[in-house]
Amino acid sequence: MSTSSSSAAERDNKRELLKIYFIFLVYILIFFFSNHYENNKYIIKTLELNGSAEVGDSIFKINCVGCHGITARGLVGPDLHSITQRLSDKEIIKQVTGGLTPPMPSFEIDPINMSNLLKYLHSLE
Repeated sequence: MSTSSSSAAERDNKRELLKIYFIFLVYILIFFFSNHYENNKYIIKTLELNGSAEVGDSIFKINCVGCHGITARGLVGPDLHSITQRLSDKEIIKQVTGGLTPPMPSFEIDPINMSNLLKYLHSLE
């Protein structure tokens, strides 16, 4: 008899474990989709704006020259001339805000200034 009660206990343990995995999976999905939604909202808002290349140049000089050089021809970071031909605006936004390629850091930049920076990068073509 101990075999049947032992297997019943094992089944109960497996069910509890499956419940925990399921709840964990739901939390991960909620986090992913809410974060993804916020990122898309930021990108959409940024792309709706018409930035200023002059202001973008100032933002670049304050934040980016250490790695990309004063003329954006590259130092530690790559040459950014014609970057807008290699990457879409959405990809550039993700790169700047996420620092996707080390050693580039991520930057917290509001949509208006991101739009300005994009306009500046487009002027480098």
